[in-house]
Order: sequence, then structure tokens, then C-alpha cells
Amino acid sequence: MFFNTMSSHFIIIFGFSLVFASFVNGVYEDDVNFDQNYVPLWANNHITRLYNGTEVQLLLDQSSGTGFRSISDYGSGRFGMRMKLPDKNTSGIVTSFYVFGSQPGNHDELDFEFIGSSTLLQTNVFADDSGGREERYQLWFDPRKDFHLYEILWNQYLVVFYVDGVPVRVFKNYKDKGVNYISNPMNIQATIWSAPWAGPVNWKEAPFISSYRRFGIDGCVSQSTSIDPKCLSPGLPWNVQKDLSPREQIMHQEFRKKNVVYDYCLDKARQQHHPECLLPHIPPD
Repeated sequence: MFFNTMSSHFIIIFGFSLVFASFVNGVYEDDVNFDQNYVPLWANNHITRLYNGTEVQLLLDQSSGTGFRSISDYGSGRFGMRMKLPDKNTSGIVTSFYVFGSQPGNHDELDFEFIGSSTLLQTNVFADDSGGREERYQLWFDPRKDFHLYEILWNQYLVVFYVDGVPVRVFKNYKDKGVNYISNPMNIQATIWSAPWAGPVNWKEAPFISSYRRFGIDGCVSQSTSIDPKCLSPGLPWNVQKDLSPREQIMHQEFRKKNVVYDYCLDKARQQHHPECLLPHIPPD
């Protein structure tokens, strides 16, 4: 497994990422009340608030799934959520955390999705288009057993997907090379629902409950239909990053070597539709 291949130095770094919590406006993000930053998307009666609103459970049964979204839209940020999957067979079930933005003709979305399996994680990138940039990973832990931190860093330079502080995927802004990039403000969403294409659901095991924590948001609020210029400011901490740090490069390479089970850029039927797959290797800045 991925964890067992790490050097002792890497394990120390990785362990630190598990216990680190951001401190925002005098409050740890894990202690922020859900209703401060989020509202239900649908089926409010399938959402349960626990521990003074610092944890939320989403319930899926045969009548409905459910979800929630951030009150505000954002033009950049590092968005994180602690998530624990239903401790059951999740065939046919999609459990997700993502950021989403859409204007007529333009679809932007950055996804973490568990699709029909409790251990196989998928990410996808929609960049002013219809997506089709799926990657899938076999994680080094069981996401049903405890909470783990899933984060999406997005700024004008790149997108990075993190799992427990490990950068599992990087998507850079190569608009100057003909690659689409995020162009809309986005809100944060989390959902649980059933999909026939994800497999058959065993409804005898219902209800299926996914749990979420960490409702503080590190992001720049964008109140118009376009990204507010203030959200591109180099003074915002998440806008400083133009590439992975040397430490993150090592973590990223180790993860990719051991844990990627599908990469759209290695799929000959798909890579021709995505110019980023055909770019030569570009070394870090």
C-alpha cells in the first residue's frame, strides 16, 4: 500500500498533515457551525446536524438523497471538508464533495467522488467545458472508518486536489497553450445520491449515511457573475502557490506511482480531446 512505501521523513510530514487544523477568525475550522456558511440543497429532512452543528449527516434512502451548498460563491481559495463514508456496501451510491460554477455555455467543476465503491476515489475537472478528465485512485485507508480531509486548492495558476495533505492531482492553468481553465465563481457542495450507472443499490441496507465536518471556508467571496479581481490578489495565502513545493512534489510522485488506477491522459480514446494530455513535460517553476 501507498503508506507503507514512504520514507520515514515522508511519514512524519504525512502524519503532521493529519492533525493540522487551520485557524480562521479565532475559530478552528472544525468548530464552525454548518449554518454559518452552508444551506441545504434539497431534502432538508435527510440532513441531521450534530454537536452544535459542527457535524452534519446526509441520509440516502429509497425516497431521496440530499446535499448542501455554501451560501457564497468564491473566486479562489483552498476549500476543505472532512468526510466519512457510509459504513456499508455503497454499490450504486455517489458520495461527493466538490466546487461548482456555471454560466450559460460555461461549466466549471472540481470533484471528489466516491462512485459505487467505498475505497475507489474519483476526481474530475470541468474547465469551461464538459469535463471528461476523470482520474481514479485506490486510497491507502478505508474512508468508511473515520473522517479524512479532502481539499481543493484553486487559484489563477493551478488546481490541486489534496487527501489528508497529500497532493493527489494537479491541474495547471495552461490557457496560453490552448487548455481550458476555470472561468466562473464557484460554490462548495456535498451530496449523496444513487445512480444506476454506479451499480445496483442494495436498498435492504438503507439508510446510507455520509458524515461531514469542517465548515470554515478559506476562500475569496465573489459576488458578481465573473470572478472578482480581488480574488486574484497575491496577498491571499492560497494565491501564493504556483506549483507544488519540493516536499509536495515527493508526496505527489509517490502517490501517483502507487495509487492511480485510471488516468484520462493515458486513455488513448480520450487524450486526443484534451490538449493538456499532449503537452510535453514542463518542469516546476
